[in-house]
Amino acid sequence: MSDRTVDAFAGSGYIQTGDRSLISERELFTGFEETESQEFLKGSSVCALEVDPPFKNYLFIERSPDRCIELEKLRKQFPTKASLIQVQQGDANEKLLSWVHSRDWCKTRAVVFLDPYGMQVDWETLKALGATRGVDLWLLFPLGAGVMRLLKKSAPPPKAWQESITRMLGTTDWESEFYRTSAQTEFGLGFDEIKSRDVDQLGVSEYLLRRVGEVFYRVHPHPFLLKNSKNNPLYLFCFACGNEKGATPAMKIVEHLMKIQDGRKIVN
Repeated sequence: MSDRTVDAFAGSGYIQTGDRSLISERELFTGFEETESQEFLKGSSVCALEVDPPFKNYLFIERSPDRCIELEKLRKQFPTKASLIQVQQGDANEKLLSWVHSRDWCKTRAVVFLDPYGMQVDWETLKALGATRGVDLWLLFPLGAGVMRLLKKSAPPPKAWQESITRMLGTTDWESEFYRTSAQTEFGLGFDEIKSRDVDQLGVSEYLLRRVGEVFYRVHPHPFLLKNSKNNPLYLFCFACGNEKGATPAMKIVEHLMKIQDGRKIVN
């Protein structure tokens, strides 16, 4: 049973409509600066504090000093848990790696929430969390709010965008998985090789789950697909279990949650 919870992109506990300071990598995600997208990120820290029975420790990580001040106010909202709440200001990847290396994972179990707005989570962070064999992970993956927008149909994305995808997926193999190479004639004088996208959102989702499954004991095969009111995909909400002992009960709980939200599953 997990005794600690970590929210690595905690925000302020509550996200206010119109909080444009949340937008990162703005030039990549124009068109997703909308209330519905932000609504999916609301209140994971508060939700954790509302769980009963409570965790033994709550760690909230947030880059913004101002939002850290707001997080500190949760102590007053949850006075019986005030002494259990720890707020750290800084980069989520750096703070999580430090947290992982400071624990005895033979004695520690934790639930970690990674719910960034964009593509801030590094693969090395996921790899380190999986290596603990003591962390269960909820990961909000920016499927439509990030990756699919970078995967151009007619050609691989520009180098900077490729590097962002590689940093998040931890390998350059995604390009050969997502793009096919073919030849076309050029005025009948010869052939030029071209690359075009050969994957849709389902293919990207399946690839992500395989990758996460390489570093965690088990990944639930049916993540939530979170959409906006126009039925456009925004995020995948994925669950991964850290160890064999806890996998069976954890998956049963997640399956129950999936049944409640059955209409949002990407794979039936």
